[in-house]
Amino acid sequence: MIDSNILNYSCLEPLNVSRETFPDLEKFREIIIEKNKDINLISKQTEKVSKERHIIDSAQIIDFIDINRSTCTDLGSGSGLPGIVLAIIMKYKKSDMKFKLYEKSFHKSNFLKDVSSKLDLNVEVLQKDIFEEKNLETDIIVARAFKPLPVVINLIHNNFKYFREVILFLGKNGKEVLQKVLMEWEFEYEEKKSITNKDSTIIKIKEIKKK
Repeated sequence: MIDSNILNYSCLEPLNVSRETFPDLEKFREIIIEKNKDINLISKQTEKVSKERHIIDSAQIIDFIDINRSTCTDLGSGSGLPGIVLAIIMKYKKSDMKFKLYEKSFHKSNFLKDVSSKLDLNVEVLQKDIFEEKNLETDIIVARAFKPLPVVINLIHNNFKYFREVILFLGKNGKEVLQKVLMEWEFEYEEKKSITNKDSTIIKIKEIKKK
């Protein structure tokens, strides 16, 4: 019988996340909670709701990701949300996609390396400041709770010489911020409502050009 704690991830099944994935997602959540005693990975106030607030929230972008792509780059990965979560899902999809996690914090980078090893993930952790890196290449760029949308768009435009698509989480004022950004930039985008927060939106962006 599957642990009821793990079955709480069943809302991900319509997104083609298999049940075989759930135990590793739960294990990752437990590792975060344990390590959160030593370093600040997530807000203490969100520990009790971490399954939905952090793991499921990160996992829901999987249906925006083409599993045939080769590389996915997580900007300012922090505690591995969404990078580690996506890497776990891709492992069970038998995908060869490599995840590059940029995190300038020494302690958080070590945490990411440790958890990647424990869960046997196709992850490369780069302890670097993404803003100082130039001529980057990747298929997919993801970012969650990283920087405001205008900063992220500017960073991608200036620091990446090649990418196919960008997947970002927008908060309560996301639509308003998006419209302001579109006054300065041109890009194609798709959007969908978050399954964890009625006020949040997820967008997939392509073809960023300065107006």
